[in-house]
Amino acid sequence: MAINTILVTGANGQLGWELGQLISAYPQFEFVLLDRSSLDLSEPEKMEAIITSIQPFCVINTAAYTAVDKAEVEQELALKINATAVVMLAKICKQHQIHFITYSTDYVFDGQATHPYPTKYKIDPVNFYGVSKAKGEEGAIAENEQSIIIRTSWVFSSHGNNFVKTMLRLMKEREQLNIVADQVGRPTYAKDLATATMLMVIALNAGKKIKGIYHYANEGIISWYDFAVQIKQNAGLTCVLNPITTDQFPTPAKRPSYSVLDTQQIEKDLDTPIRNWKDALSECQNKLAS
Repeated sequence: MAINTILVTGANGQLGWELGQLISAYPQFEFVLLDRSSLDLSEPEKMEAIITSIQPFCVINTAAYTAVDKAEVEQELALKINATAVVMLAKICKQHQIHFITYSTDYVFDGQATHPYPTKYKIDPVNFYGVSKAKGEEGAIAENEQSIIIRTSWVFSSHGNNFVKTMLRLMKEREQLNIVADQVGRPTYAKDLATATMLMVIALNAGKKIKGIYHYANEGIISWYDFAVQIKQNAGLTCVLNPITTDQFPTPAKRPSYSVLDTQQIEKDLDTPIRNWKDALSECQNKLAS
């Protein structure tokens, strides 16, 4: 095993790309970044040969099936990528004594809470995407009790497809937009999540005993409407934003109305504060504008 090699899957996604941007900040590690063309989670039977040829000390799995609405009809594919492949990665990592970090979602919860969800709160997904991620979580831990699962929410980045980039495009194209105002959560800047992940890798490399489920999201509880208003303000755009209810914006997959994650455990175990979403958003929009 190469004691300093980190294998990252999903290198072209938001989080995988942000991890790639951090390479120069961590010269003590060698990164192997694999996108879908090199390691495809829809072909889990091919993964062991790839991983054993690289011999990393840690696998960070950022690859996932994330099309929430499409998952309602592409259930088999969503399960293969988010559950079957994740469980197999966990198993391979256990067999070869490799640390394993993967990611899950706020959508594993029912959305009915009134206080931030702690990591041990009962799983009860409201859509099939959430079901597929929940099965991946449960299977990974059953197969490899040392697995680390980081649940996150409302991910955005200067790279890839996300709410921030969609809003910026639509606000420039249209005079007004309707934005859902009765779903609340915590946005997550993928760069900050990538940095927190690297703190976890450093802790593992130093022999710290870290395992199980964590939550990570930027500080602050907002609605999608609040998020859009701040994006508009930062960009100096004039598009009129109208707050609407979930009922007025039906989607194939149901969304949880309350999606706030409690992040105290990761802040404590990594001894790191989490910055406010507004600061993270400003940095992201500045990158997009430069």
